[in-house]
Amino acid sequence: MSPTVHERKLSALRDIYQAIDQAFDLESALATVLHIMHERLYTQRAIVTLRNPQTGQLSIAASHGQGAEKHCVSHLEDHMAERIFRSDEPYIIPASGNGPLFLPPVDASVIHRKTTTSIGVPIVVYDAPFGVLAVDRVFEDGVTINEDMDFLATVAILIAQIISLNDKIQEHEDILRRENISLKLQKIRKSKRPFIVGDSAIMHDVLRQIKTAAPTKATILLLGESGVGKSRIARTIHTLSERNTHAFVKVHLASIPDDNLESKLFGHANGPGRIEEAHGGTIFLDGIEALSLSLQAKLLDVLKEKKLKRQGSPHTRTVDVRILTASNRDLNDLVGQGRFRLDLFYRLNVFPLHIPPLRERKEDIPILLSHFLSRMVREYGRTMSLTPSALDALIRYDWPGNVREMQDLITRLFILSDSERVTLECLKTYLTPTQAAAVHGTMQPDDSTPCITSLKDFERNEIVAALERADWLQYKAAEALGLTARQMGYRVRKFGLEDLITEGRAMLRQTKEA
Repeated sequence: MSPTVHERKLSALRDIYQAIDQAFDLESALATVLHIMHERLYTQRAIVTLRNPQTGQLSIAASHGQGAEKHCVSHLEDHMAERIFRSDEPYIIPASGNGPLFLPPVDASVIHRKTTTSIGVPIVVYDAPFGVLAVDRVFEDGVTINEDMDFLATVAILIAQIISLNDKIQEHEDILRRENISLKLQKIRKSKRPFIVGDSAIMHDVLRQIKTAAPTKATILLLGESGVGKSRIARTIHTLSERNTHAFVKVHLASIPDDNLESKLFGHANGPGRIEEAHGGTIFLDGIEALSLSLQAKLLDVLKEKKLKRQGSPHTRTVDVRILTASNRDLNDLVGQGRFRLDLFYRLNVFPLHIPPLRERKEDIPILLSHFLSRMVREYGRTMSLTPSALDALIRYDWPGNVREMQDLITRLFILSDSERVTLECLKTYLTPTQAAAVHGTMQPDDSTPCITSLKDFERNEIVAALERADWLQYKAAEALGLTARQMGYRVRKFGLEDLITEGRAMLRQTKEA
């Protein structure tokens, strides 16, 4: 004996209810619901359209049956679909194509099934229309369309529950993802791995953007001057991504000769290149502007098709790699000059991230200096600190080489200086000529312990510091040190300070005149 309509309803609804377990994958769950309606009932074609929360536009979320999308949608123009969606009422599309008939006010019992193209009901989520469930039919000819409508309304309620549950799952996953990133950040901070050092507002914004972009699949273009830390940020993005268990490969393109760049990057017939070595992980291409137009075309293929050809090989290989790039040039200008492909620029510029130069975040300089000093202390096994005036001079300095220049200076201090306390005078000794010229006018007198290499150096540094505090007037410096004018003159001649005093007075006059 064939099951009754009521029995078929219960059987189908029971199976559909179990599909709620698939709510973590909305597309799969909706496809299962439509498949059950096809297997258990007389539905041949069905479609679910849902509103995109970002755009507000209706789009197809799931369909079942040959030509389902065409059958259920082709009779609906855009304005008609929008009208049905906003009506929040069941509807019938007649074969005449005159437009949807809404229930109520139309009585479905007077409509013959053979004159109907499709029927549908709204999907309501959180008391607002969210989509439409449309089918060609539910039951056989002997059953009224009212029965179809009642059943569809029940299925729409279950679909709404699936959507609601999926939203909650997505929200929970987002929370877990953010917590996971926060835990990774804490782990990086506690480890010796590279991290973003700085507490300025502008660097907090950079970190916020990193946390947003890292877990995505988006390509990221890092922009900024040389030495700002683009490589460190690229590695941090990789560490915070889901690819962090795979390779992070860095390639400085400008350092590779042009005739070797293609094989180095894309491989050659007998071996893989750097892109393939990063399979499953991340490749960081620093100095992307160095790529020729022909290699830009090959990189574009990797981004679009996830495929590449090794140099000299006819075979196409599939690669799964996230591409991060960096440049200290304005790629827009290069596009305008015809030296950079516009289509590649669009692909790379999905998420541009600008890293500010050190001169725009001077409040981070003491933190960075402390960071590099602590690192050198661990590496060299001895302590070193900066006196207040030495620190002030470094804060005033513009650091044209940015963070890399600072790191090099601290390394040079540890290698060349024996002192545990770096004074202003000691600092001058280890600056490059360019650095010394740039900071000479900003340095302030330092009354801290001098950089001691010998008793003679100690005495000389004390005399120079006293002269600086006394505006390069010998008699005032002598009074401060408890010396007579003759004793001070002797020491000036002994240490050859005549030219230094002349320069100091000249710079002081220039400062006052300015």
